[in-house]
Amino acid sequence: MKRIATFSIVGRDEQTGELGIAVQSKFLAVGALVPWAKAGVGAIATQSLANLDYGKIGLQLLEKGMTAEETLEALLASDEGREDRQVGIVDAKGNSAAYTGQNCFEWAGHINGVNFSCQGNILVSDETVKALSNAFQSTEGPLAKRLLTALSKAQDAGGDKRGRQSAALLVVKENGSYGGYTDKYIDLRVDDNPEPIRELARLLDLHELYFNKTKAEEKVEVDRSIAMKLQAELERLGYYKFDQTGIFDENTKKAYFDFCGVENFEERLCEGNVIDQNVYRLLLEKAEAAK
Repeated sequence: MKRIATFSIVGRDEQTGELGIAVQSKFLAVGALVPWAKAGVGAIATQSLANLDYGKIGLQLLEKGMTAEETLEALLASDEGREDRQVGIVDAKGNSAAYTGQNCFEWAGHINGVNFSCQGNILVSDETVKALSNAFQSTEGPLAKRLLTALSKAQDAGGDKRGRQSAALLVVKENGSYGGYTDKYIDLRVDDNPEPIRELARLLDLHELYFNKTKAEEKVEVDRSIAMKLQAELERLGYYKFDQTGIFDENTKKAYFDFCGVENFEERLCEGNVIDQNVYRLLLEKAEAAK
């Protein structure tokens, strides 16, 4: 077995209850192995000579009511290979626990506190884990952004001494998935890339664009000039086949809605004479490219 030499952060948002993990490694497809989480239960990162049961069984123990510390103790007690493991756990109440086995390759260690656990092995130095901890605690905003910011700061502080290859971001919340069918709110992976954290940030921006609803500051009232532009560009793209009147009428709205449906912008459809500025900008860019 290859060691998953990596650094990761497990975190909880105290306001929303969201739980998540961000991880980066010189290891192919690290997101398929390290992060485990369940809404209302907890989140776990298992790495080094990773025991994947720490993720599966760990979540089962948390769901039964064990704390992060109790869960960690139970996992280690049943594992003869514990000295090769590294794990970080945060439960649904924000309790955290972490462990770094004696056989983990240097530099290896962890820092944990209320609502977070940071850990890493085969790192340039302890500055990587310190950067994870400091960035998470000092950054505001959604949990996904805080986790990704911490990951980026940790890489700047040294990261995995062997280099970079893959990264992942997992955030869970009740009914958080597309359509509300599962708790996987954000599940993004970069399996093989020379700049995995940068690529992960790009994917997170796209996730927000496609799956988040339009914020108040992103709404644009459709006046005559915008309506004319919409009709012209939607015609160029093959969605609008009527006269250009400068009125955001039913035909124009249908053409715009059809465009949004094809381009997967259903979450950003607005009521009335309002459109999303991000969708509008991308529509213009697409029409420009079609000239």
